Amino acid sequence: MTVDSGQPKNNLYFPDDFLFGTATAAYQTEGAVSEDGRGISIWDTFCLKPGKTYRGDNGDIACDSYHRIDEDLDLLNNLNLNAYRFSLAWPRILPNGTGSINQKGIDHYNRLIDGLLERGIAPAATIYHWDLPQALEDKGGWLNRDTAQYLADYAAICADVFGDRVDRFVTINEPQIVAKLGYRVGIHAPGVADPIKGGIATHHVMLAHGLATQAIKASKNGSVPVGITVDLTDVVSLDPKSDEEGIQIDREVNGLYLEPVLLGKYPEINQIEMLPPDHVILGNDMEITSTEIDFIGINYYQPHIIRPLGNREIRFDEYEYYGHPTIVGVKPPEMPLTDMGWLVDAGGLERVLKKVDSMTKKPIYITENGCAVSDYVDPTGAIHDNERISYLQDHLVACWRSINQGINLKGYYHWSLLDNFEWAAGYSKRFGIVYVDFLTQKRIPKDSALFYSEVAKSKMITVNPPK
Repeated sequence: MTVDSGQPKNNLYFPDDFLFGTATAAYQTEGAVSEDGRGISIWDTFCLKPGKTYRGDNGDIACDSYHRIDEDLDLLNNLNLNAYRFSLAWPRILPNGTGSINQKGIDHYNRLIDGLLERGIAPAATIYHWDLPQALEDKGGWLNRDTAQYLADYAAICADVFGDRVDRFVTINEPQIVAKLGYRVGIHAPGVADPIKGGIATHHVMLAHGLATQAIKASKNGSVPVGITVDLTDVVSLDPKSDEEGIQIDREVNGLYLEPVLLGKYPEINQIEMLPPDHVILGNDMEITSTEIDFIGINYYQPHIIRPLGNREIRFDEYEYYGHPTIVGVKPPEMPLTDMGWLVDAGGLERVLKKVDSMTKKPIYITENGCAVSDYVDPTGAIHDNERISYLQDHLVACWRSINQGINLKGYYHWSLLDNFEWAAGYSKRFGIVYVDFLTQKRIPKDSALFYSEVAKSKMITVNPPK
């Protein structure tokens, strides 16, 4: 499909139905963790443990979005955005993970969804964005197979209550982060560091996605589109000698979470401990994980570049690659880095989109893409985040190029609307197009917000014409 139809080559036009939005997550923005019947989540508990988050930061207040719904909705509206992805806090709706529903939690999300619709903004709701109720973690969390069914039961409630008004449901955000960082590496809640347990958690999370998909489709609002969001990377080998390692890494970071959904199997991986143990895969589990979805969400931030280590020391622009002693990860000095230390490569987004499109022809949404920048308010009260504008421009052009190559890309959600609680990094990293003064909760749109607003309004991005 071609969408520029004779327009000047330096003006790139998106399809009329393309969604331009932003994304947030409940624990990162809402605050109000002890209000209106909300239960305790694993992140509330994790943040209390010394050394787990930057300077002991937590989400107790975050962006105070729980109390600032109208202010934040007006921000979205003033920026000409037509889509918004948010997450439903499991412990706010079911304080104990199961059992009695907290009506005040339901009321909160009804206000949010209705406010979006009143402003002509399409709501996309994520069922699970990492805030497992602590009561379920006390029963084993994602190491307990029952948690997969608990998520499905919770998803059914969300579908029945909100499914008549949301544009789509995302079952789980980034299963890799849930299982790998939460259970294999332990730098995210609940902080378990055990390779075997990471494999068990991986399967239970993928099973939960399948069961939740079935539950939503069986609800009274079963026609609402449902999918999953996976965080993907582009694996690049700089030397033919590391090509095989590159294939393995691609399977570990991408295939392990894509293939159960799209192909109904786990990939062949040399590091056996990364795969779920055979005894946790029961009966028709893989048929459940591959329950038909209506779309797939992709979160893309950076590529993984590798080369052989050989018989030498690791250089300044290299780092050890987990589980692969014969290769190193590379951060080429000529490539920009974000404030997270992540490589910037919009071409990687194109290659990831092409890979997913080769596996499924379902609609694709970029459900997260963005960068952390060391933003500050200058003496005039402005935030000139030129690095983020450049990042946005390059990645939106990559989206346009992908559409013109026939890829079924339907929308882009920038991460994030607001500077927020960035998990283990606390408040030390800023991803928002809107600056948040966490002392006063004042919101200030950055230059990138104004840039993105113009793109969303015109559905066009302008690039320098070729010389």
